Amino acid sequence: MDFMSDSMVGNRKFRTFNVMDDCSREALAIEVDTSLSSKRIIRTLERVIEQRGKPATIRTDNGPEFTSGDFESWCKEKQIAIQYIQPGKPMQNGYIERFNRLYREAVLDAYLFFELEQVRQLTVEWMDEYNHRRPHESLNNLTPEEWKIMLAKKENTLKQTV
Repeated sequence: MDFMSDSMVGNRKFRTFNVMDDCSREALAIEVDTSLSSKRIIRTLERVIEQRGKPATIRTDNGPEFTSGDFESWCKEKQIAIQYIQPGKPMQNGYIERFNRLYREAVLDAYLFFELEQVRQLTVEWMDEYNHRRPHESLNNLTPEEWKIMLAKKENTLKQTV
């Protein structure tokens, strides 16, 4: 998980909260708004968990939203370990850093934004492309969706042989 910042025409700033799965490289959520509190982060993660299941660990930096009492209590209650990277060492969370770069190049740097809804719509379209139509070299040139299907098939085959 990580945050990014950008601005719309007129210099109104906004942030994105980006969540991805390290294994499948799937974009799980990109929340866009002018303010993203720890409570909003928790709501977003609750939605991801409903759709995908609970992760064992969350890797993130030491930003205030991630070190807040609300967030840490939520993780403890959900039995989700928090793996904080060392301050000033963003490459300890390299997958999200690469993901952020791709998102910035394809969406944030590619358009002039006049309203948040425009950012949100372009983000949804980009996430669909990223997850379902863009092969990833690190996934043997499969899309994240194809990778998940392949892993599920392997898991089912393994269960049947045991």
